[in-house]
Amino acid sequence: MGKKGKKEKKGRGAEKTAAKMEKKVSKRSRKEETSVYNELYTYSIRKDAWTKVEIPNPPPRRCAHQAVVVPQGGGQLWIFGGEFASPDGEQFYHYKDLWVLHLATKTWEQVRATGGPSGRSGHRMVAWKRQLILFGGFHESTRDYIYYNDVYAFDLDTFTWSRLCPSGTGPTPRSGCQMSVTPQGSIVIYGGYSKQRVKKDVDRGTQHSDMFLLQPVDGREGKWGWTRINPAGAKPTPRSGFSVAVTPNHQTLLFGGVCDQEEEESLEGDFLNDLHFYDATRNRWFAGQLKGPKSEKKKRRKGRKAEPEGADKQERGGAGAQEPLEVVREVVAEDGTVVTIKQVLAAPVPAGQPQSEEEDSPDEAGGPVVEPSPRSNAMLAVKHGRLYLYGGMFEAGNRQVTLSDLYCLDLHKMQEWTALVEVDPGAQEWLEDTASEEDSDEDAEGGSDDEDSGDGGGEAGGECGAHAGAGRQETHGRAAPEPSTPCRT
Repeated sequence: MGKKGKKEKKGRGAEKTAAKMEKKVSKRSRKEETSVYNELYTYSIRKDAWTKVEIPNPPPRRCAHQAVVVPQGGGQLWIFGGEFASPDGEQFYHYKDLWVLHLATKTWEQVRATGGPSGRSGHRMVAWKRQLILFGGFHESTRDYIYYNDVYAFDLDTFTWSRLCPSGTGPTPRSGCQMSVTPQGSIVIYGGYSKQRVKKDVDRGTQHSDMFLLQPVDGREGKWGWTRINPAGAKPTPRSGFSVAVTPNHQTLLFGGVCDQEEEESLEGDFLNDLHFYDATRNRWFAGQLKGPKSEKKKRRKGRKAEPEGADKQERGGAGAQEPLEVVREVVAEDGTVVTIKQVLAAPVPAGQPQSEEEDSPDEAGGPVVEPSPRSNAMLAVKHGRLYLYGGMFEAGNRQVTLSDLYCLDLHKMQEWTALVEVDPGAQEWLEDTASEEDSDEDAEGGSDDEDSGDGGGEAGGECGAHAGAGRQETHGRAAPEPSTPCRT
């Protein structure tokens, strides 16, 4: 083919790609709507049931805020910041208000205190002694965006804000990081997301994997310092949108998230459902390995040596492990659209482990593995030594799906997940208009080089209710006012 023919073919391909993109953007502008909530739900462990709690004068609808529970006053739920987007996406702004839900009296109160953080989303907040400590976040307008690495403290006795100025070199500006309190009274900051402009209308995101300690200097309150740390062990792979909780033995638990493959005009995510534990006392990461369900029939083992006990069991795996198991699941939407989810499961038993004298029969081998599917932005809570995981979101091609399932894991036994509320495929919410057969045919011909990132998600710090918000920016600091602009935070 001559140069002229190549140019004509390239020109036709570019025109086709542009037409497809214009069609997708047009469909999204007509169909896509944002739903932001200010609903409050409670889950009864004893009754295994959700209840919507109606309390007058709640905070305005929002997402990407932070919520922290403290014991003061018979129990209080504190909420700061977040963002709002109107159904048509025309209105978008960040909050800087502070609210408290008095759990004993079931009343909302807005606390008006000056000198606090600016409006933001994707920040993190923890309870430290009789204070709330807030770090980072981002703010985005139609023209520009900014990420923060500032630190504020709110005194729960005097109801006053103060900005902290820690000594030392701290984390760079970011949102959606891990923030947790160690048994020693320090505050851990790990990971997060930020983006920067590399040229006009082109942003590049960074998934951070560094770790810092924020701690009082010489044990004096009011004087703080940053220290960068480099934990040993099986560290999590770089990711954003992960969820965090604290275990009964004061380790920090990390679940799931998404690892983004980002180019100038596209963004693809590899969603995860793995567990990691950080032991601050030992300054070490451990990969969470489930033991699997106990067999009803005891079997004798030949040549099996005693294994060391302790958290190091969680770190085992790696080169000696079996090949991962690939599981393919299908989710069917109400309109009949079928989305195939490919999931890679780690083998629970290392290769080379002595086999039992009596092989499991097919009936004893067990059914499919029960566990949360890969996702980002799930909600986590620990109660009575059990980890509860609710919802989240994942992407399938150009579509983004919110989840409303609920799982439980006994952190003492670490055997297997229990599905309390399973996925109802027909009730899943598409955050982008489903593609027609014509679009599917075009995608098959033209490939995925024009695939956009979409938007939608939840906040890993505590949204009240189900899906809230217009984008994955709600989780770890992403804001995409333009639907066709791929960006992650």
